[in-house]
Amino acid sequence: MSSDTADLSKNPTPDEAEDNAFFPSPYSLSQYTSSKTNFAGVQHKGEYTGGKWKILMIAADERYLLLEDGKFFSTGNHPVEMLLPLHHLIEAGFEVDVATIGGNPAKLELWAMPHEDEAVQATYESLKPKLKQPKKLTEVVADEFGADSDYLAVFIPGGHAAVIGLPESEAVQDTLDWALANDKFIITLCHGPAALLAASLGKQESPFKGYSVCVFPDALDEGPNLDIGYLPGRLRWLVADRLTKQGLTVLNDDMTGKTHQDRKLLTGDSPLASNDLGLLAAGALIEAVQETA
Repeated sequence: MSSDTADLSKNPTPDEAEDNAFFPSPYSLSQYTSSKTNFAGVQHKGEYTGGKWKILMIAADERYLLLEDGKFFSTGNHPVEMLLPLHHLIEAGFEVDVATIGGNPAKLELWAMPHEDEAVQATYESLKPKLKQPKKLTEVVADEFGADSDYLAVFIPGGHAAVIGLPESEAVQDTLDWALANDKFIITLCHGPAALLAASLGKQESPFKGYSVCVFPDALDEGPNLDIGYLPGRLRWLVADRLTKQGLTVLNDDMTGKTHQDRKLLTGDSPLASNDLGLLAAGALIEAVQETA
């Protein structure tokens, strides 16, 4: 570690747009972000040419996560976790639609944007119009689902904003129920699996009970993320803990870039998993459309 990095502040940075709100500290960003990702090319470029199948991304449209101490964490969708998996899927030939719960613009943690990564930047530029004017998820549920839907997969990126609203959303529940009933893929990583909690709303047990998943480790949100000022306070609840209580098996307790596929649920543990999850998802979807061709 350079002396310059060691001297960076571990105090969360105030976000002046909201009372008592904070971005991650300069030191934490030096540890958790980079100008480039580990992207080293796609494996299925242009292999899907059918023109029908699409990916539905459910993005968070909330910025401020209320913490135990009353502070806000200024968050959003993590750009690497969103854009790098999508890059692999788009390059393979799939179109992407963006939806949010309220139909409001998707929020991004731009402080984590890898500005020198050409793959991520290209995908960001191509999706900007849809991120700014996404579909409203309830309207997608009402108008675009069914046995003959054009959606092959649902993608839910990470970022702490995934815990705001998605786990309590009936529209997210309807989407997950539809995906499970129609044998569609569900792809998510880091804090994104929080959305899987919505599947249990009003039910005696989660339809994901018995599934194995990778998810951001609670131990980091409870320890280092506080110690280095990534978070300005403790979360009010923890994702892996709640998933475990619903009968899912969390495969990781650390952050190594681990990915996993259980049936048609594909998960990854952190931003470090973004590239491998994209490779896994593109391969799985290409295989699926080739089998049905």
